[in-house]
Amino acid sequence: MLKFTKMEGLGNDYVYMDCTGEQTIKNIPYLAQFVSDRHFGIGSDGLILICKSEVADFKMRMFNYDGSEAEMCGNGIRCVGKFVYDKGLTQKQEVSIETLAGIKVLKLNVENGKVKTVRVDMGKPILDPAQIPVKSQENPVQNLRITAEGREFVFSCVSMGNPHAITKVEKVKDFEVEKYGKVIEVDEHFPKRTNVEFIEIVDESHIKMRVWERGAGETLACGTGACATAVACFLNGYTKRNVMVELLGGSLQIEWDEETDHVYMTGPARTVFEGEIEEKEKEND
Repeated sequence: MLKFTKMEGLGNDYVYMDCTGEQTIKNIPYLAQFVSDRHFGIGSDGLILICKSEVADFKMRMFNYDGSEAEMCGNGIRCVGKFVYDKGLTQKQEVSIETLAGIKVLKLNVENGKVKTVRVDMGKPILDPAQIPVKSQENPVQNLRITAEGREFVFSCVSMGNPHAITKVEKVKDFEVEKYGKVIEVDEHFPKRTNVEFIEIVDESHIKMRVWERGAGETLACGTGACATAVACFLNGYTKRNVMVELLGGSLQIEWDEETDHVYMTGPARTVFEGEIEEKEKEND
């Protein structure tokens, strides 16, 4: 049996498993697909494993709904911070987490012995098109024109360890995210596919955002996407460096610090429930 914890950050929900001890998993991509299924599994946007690390306090491995491994998840990593503290894996209120997007440092806001919110140092935004990656001659990429389903969009592109394409639309609440997101995600300009953020500027300190996540579809929130959006909006002169990003699942406070060039994200993390499941083997494995 595999022990799991269902957690969410602004409705961006994942199944978390502790792999720092004896618990091992055989077929991770298949398990990610199984637990994510909202009809036959637990139901989530993906699977996150918490592992030992030789270079940080812990290591986070994140798998999308489709079984593909992703570099990072901003909402997911906040929940990792809550997981390791609340379960007594650490007593630190500042922890380092190894990810495929580098080591991230978390500051844990503890209330009554439990983590309430987490401030994550998301590191420096990546603007070089080759490193995002995106096929463009611009640096930074702020005017990438892509046509999807007969409509032209203008994108700014930023990586926060994973690729993001950000475009401004009117009335984002009513926007057809699935119709356009699934086409743009796999556009030829993005060698590793991309996350797609559709945004509406409320004012210089407030952004509304909906996100089509690579490998997962539309989700209620995306932490790295909120960070990338804040960077893109400042570069385009839409907002200040410190903004509130309002997502379907709630709001994140994002600051792109001028002195350090690092992006800081602050938001909640919550445990939903815990349980055990029998490890499923893929048919014909």
